[in-house]
Parts: sequence; structure tokens; C-alpha cells
Amino acid sequence: MAKVTLEDVARAAGVSLATVDRVVNRRGGVSADKEAAILAAARRLGLDRILRVTPTAAKRIAVLIQPPSNPFHAQLRQGIEQARAIHRDLNLLFQIERIDPAQPDRIAAQIARAAAWADGMILTVPAAPQIVAALEALPPRIPVVTMADDVPARGRAAFVGPDDRQSGRVAGDLMGFLVGQGGGDTLVLIGRFDMPGHGARSGGFIDVLAERHPALRVADVLETHEDKATAAAMALRAARMNPDLRGIYLCTTGCSELVAALAPIRQTRSIAIVTHEQTPEHRLMLKARKVQAIIDQRPVLEARLAAETMARLIGRLEGAAGSIATEIQILMPESV
Repeated sequence: MAKVTLEDVARAAGVSLATVDRVVNRRGGVSADKEAAILAAARRLGLDRILRVTPTAAKRIAVLIQPPSNPFHAQLRQGIEQARAIHRDLNLLFQIERIDPAQPDRIAAQIARAAAWADGMILTVPAAPQIVAALEALPPRIPVVTMADDVPARGRAAFVGPDDRQSGRVAGDLMGFLVGQGGGDTLVLIGRFDMPGHGARSGGFIDVLAERHPALRVADVLETHEDKATAAAMALRAARMNPDLRGIYLCTTGCSELVAALAPIRQTRSIAIVTHEQTPEHRLMLKARKVQAIIDQRPVLEARLAAETMARLIGRLEGAAGSIATEIQILMPESV
């Protein structure tokens, strides 16, 4: 097979040989659009030298996630940093902005401000009306990728994450087997009702119990507002008031606090705990059998895939850009 030449790239990109030469040899003076077309053509044709060429124009990506005090979002940040390192040659600048899910007006304002400088946006935010409106007001030139939890906004280009209803069904089936035929009550704790994924998880959990484990009832579905102390307090209050409580499905943060709060009661009564995400802390609790099962959606990989999807949407990576349904994995005490 003949070696790919700069002339081949010029023909494929519809530009002059001199323009291709300027891009490949880093001499500048070429518009960002032409440069992107030349780099895309070169990668498509397999030009050896193009692998060492970094686009001269940086693309700035706004990443809106919660602070690392939320372990799940700490892992999302790790995935973004991983993508930054792997794709250093793409000249993508990921600017991470911390959000407070309890302040949707502030998040909407953050989105509006980012519209002035961002070339793309990756986010995990509540689906509050003001946030949806802010996303829909973004100019078409700014693609939006949601990860972990989708937001039903017009113009959202892609969603990278699991099927949360299916994850909830898996949690419900696990809880049914863990509690056994004796049945009893379970408590579902979600972070926020305005996070569609949280509602989908609880819905799947409730559905599968009704279908397959009718002796196990859902006593309540409560919103913790993603506050760890609130999750622990709600679980403790439910366990004290309901002697039939046999299981807790924790869809949000606060597992360590919840486990500590329930420790005295669990010395005399079996209460199974099923939660999400394989953090180091969760693995220790699972190994000690303080937690009975973890459903992990691999957030580090999820965030890296979201970053790569964005890179395709803005022309920095080859390939089709679209939503990606990520897989979950189940961890039990003998898994760790």
C-alpha cells in the first residue's frame, strides 16, 4: 500500500498543499476550522506524522460537577483528569466548576456564564426547570454531553451513563434475595427527586419487588438532598420506628455515616444495605460485611467516555459521536 502523503491529505481536506504543510509543521496562520478538517483527513488517511501534531487552537470544555466531598463526583473528576492525560495532544482545556445541586438558580447562572467562553459542556446536574432552560438557551455551537444522570433538554447532544431503571431493578432483586422469603420492609433513600436517574433507580427497585419479591415492601422513598448526615438520620429514625425494617437501598452519598448510625441496631436485627459505587471506603465496608452489595457504574470510565464523546463532537477525535449506554457491575463481599 502506498504511503500517505501531504498531497493526499490536501486533496481529502479540499485545501492547498501549502496549507497542509503549515498545519503539519506547526507554522500557524491557518483557521481553526481548516486546521480541524486537515487533522481529521490526516487521521482518517493514516498519515504517520499527524499523530505527533497538536491542534494549535485550544478548545475549552466546561465541566460542571459536585465537589470531591461527594465520592461519586470525585471519581467523575478523576475520569476527566484521565481523559486530559490520555488525549493531551488534542489541546482540550477542561475547566471543572463545582456546583451545589441544592442551588439550581446558581447552576443556571454558571451555565449562562460558561456560554461566553466554552466550546463544549459536560455536566451532571439536576433537571430543575431553570437548569433545563439555561441549557436550552445555549447557542447551537456549544454541544452538551450529560454523564451519569441525563437532563431532558433540547439540544443535548449525548448522554453517557447507565440505564438507571435497570440498575434499580438489579438492586431490588439483590435486596429480595438478601432479605429472603421472610420479607419485611425496605427504605429507599435517594439524593434528589429532580435527578432523573435517582427517580429511575427507585422506580426500578419498587417495580421488581412487586413483581418478584412481594413479601418485601417499600416502606418509604425519602430525599436526602445528597447530605450525608441527613441520610444517616433518616435511616436511623426509620429503623427505630419500624421493627419490620429489613433493608435499605441507598441511591446516594452517605453510606459510611448511615452504617455507623445503624451499627447498634444491626447488632440485634439484620438490616441489609445495598448501595452504589465502588469507592475505597465502600470496598472496606463491603469486605467487612457492613454493606451487603454494591452496584458500580464505573464513573471514572464514564467520565472519560464523556470527554471522548465531546472530543468527537467538536472534531478533535474521529468517529461517530452519540450517547453511550455504560454497563454496571455487581460487587459482593467475596468480590473484594
